[in-house]
Amino acid sequence: PRLLSQFFFADERVTRVVAEINGLDAELDPQQYLVLLNQLHLSQAHLLAILERIMEECIPTQRHSRDYLVKFPEELLVDNLGNHMLFAAECLLAGTFLEVEEADGAQLRPQARNLLCSLELVRTVLREQSLSQPGSYPEPIRAVLIQFDQLFAEFELSYVSSLVAVKSPEEIYRQQEIIVLFCETVERALHLGYLTQEMIDGYEPLLMFTIPRLAIISGLLIYPEGPLSLEQSPEQMSRVFSPFYNLLKKGTRAQWGCDVGLTLSPHRRDLLRVLSEEELCLLERSLCTAE
Repeated sequence: PRLLSQFFFADERVTRVVAEINGLDAELDPQQYLVLLNQLHLSQAHLLAILERIMEECIPTQRHSRDYLVKFPEELLVDNLGNHMLFAAECLLAGTFLEVEEADGAQLRPQARNLLCSLELVRTVLREQSLSQPGSYPEPIRAVLIQFDQLFAEFELSYVSSLVAVKSPEEIYRQQEIIVLFCETVERALHLGYLTQEMIDGYEPLLMFTIPRLAIISGLLIYPEGPLSLEQSPEQMSRVFSPFYNLLKKGTRAQWGCDVGLTLSPHRRDLLRVLSEEELCLLERSLCTAE
């Protein structure tokens, strides 16, 4: 049950697969090479998962900040991101640029080298510790883990930044504003009886449509100075809604498009703003239906 013992056996598996790959001629047996490569990725992912648990147990308050993860696109925040970073570092060190430009790869290579050297040192000291005192983490091991954690975080941020456009602080703030708007919308919808707590607790699929629809109404009418303020330019609006800037303009000045399932007369301006309380309630209840 000890993490260091688990690490020892996981490290043994990685070492064994690497030895098999090194002893295989990939050109003569490409199918077996792909099988072993997949085994290597799985065994490395298992090793990194145990190492992550060891760091949480050994240096929980000395971990390098991962606040930068909020800058990453959501599609990159997957469970195997760490293993992907390790594979990328190995490719860079071997001179292979799979995803980044060659100039960026050349700049990243020193970081990749430092990261992989640090990982080898971590593997060595943890193996030795697992064979001597598998229940303790002396200060030299803690120092090695702290250094590896920092190098890993620095490489992860640098590599992803060279790969995709990370979010700016302004984009992150706008995203947080949308989160607040959705939360306020849900609280108001619960209060007015548009939604029930049971629907939320049960992850009712209809909510995927209902909440954004109601959030548009809230953003335009109830919180007009918030993230859906039409006084700002499309570039200043969150990327969630900026592509629909013109439709939002129509919603307040001429007609409410079919995106929300309701069409209003285009003959009067500011129709949403002159709705009576009863009309607004009817509109919002209509937006809560599946029709």
